[in-house]
Amino acid sequence: LSLHGWGGTGKNLLSQIVAEHLHPAGLRSKFVHLFLATLHFPHQHQVKLYQEQLQKWIQGNVSACPHSVFIFDEMDKLHPGLIDAIKPFLDYYEQVNGVSYSKAIFIFLSNAGANLINKVALDFWRSGRQREEIQLKDLEPVLSVGVFNNKNSGLWHSSLIDRNLIDYFVPFLPLEHKHVKMCIRAEMLSRGYPVNEKVVEEVIDEMTFFPKEEKIYSDKGCKTVQAKLNFHWDA
Repeated sequence: LSLHGWGGTGKNLLSQIVAEHLHPAGLRSKFVHLFLATLHFPHQHQVKLYQEQLQKWIQGNVSACPHSVFIFDEMDKLHPGLIDAIKPFLDYYEQVNGVSYSKAIFIFLSNAGANLINKVALDFWRSGRQREEIQLKDLEPVLSVGVFNNKNSGLWHSSLIDRNLIDYFVPFLPLEHKHVKMCIRAEMLSRGYPVNEKVVEEVIDEMTFFPKEEKIYSDKGCKTVQAKLNFHWDA
C-alpha cells in the first residue's frame, strides 16, 4: 500500500489501524517495524549499505513471522533508489531463499502527490461537485505517474511502480473545516472531556486554511489539534 496526501490527513493513523488488526500490540509489536527516512536512512552516500541492511532485516523478520508489517514513513525524504532494495520481496516469486513473503505487509507513507490530490479535490469543489463524488479512478492513475516522475517521492523511477508491485495507491483528501472539527471533538472524547463547542471554535479559529482566497482546506490537516487543545483546555 502506498498512502499519499497532505500532512495530518490520517496516513499514520491508517497504518496503525492496519498494524493493530494484524498484531494486537500494534506499533509496539515486535512484528511491526517502522522506518523513518530521516532517522534510519539519513546519508545519501550510504545508500548501498542501507539497502543491504534493509534486505537482511526484512529477511530475518519475515522468517520469524510471515505476517510481519513494514511501515516506511517520510517516503518523500527517502533517497532515490533505496526502496528498490525490497523489490525481490514484493515481486511475484513463490519464495526467495526458501522464505515466502506473500503474507508480509509493506506500507509506504508519503506527502508526495499531495498537490495533485489537492488540485483534483479543489477542481471538484469549484465545479460544484461533492467531495464524496471523487472516486479512486479520478486519482490513482494521476498519482502513480506523478509519484513515479517526482524526484522527491522516494519512488522516483522506482522498479516497484515500473513492475506494478504496489497494489494500491491510496489518496488522502485534504480536510475541510467540518473534518477538523470532528478531529477536535474526537480528541476531547478520547481524553474523557465533554465536547465543548466553544473550545472547538477557538481551536479551529487558530488553524490556517488554503487556498488563500477560498480557505477551504486545512494546510496541516489535524496535525496540530492535540497541541492546540492542550492550550485552550488548560486556559
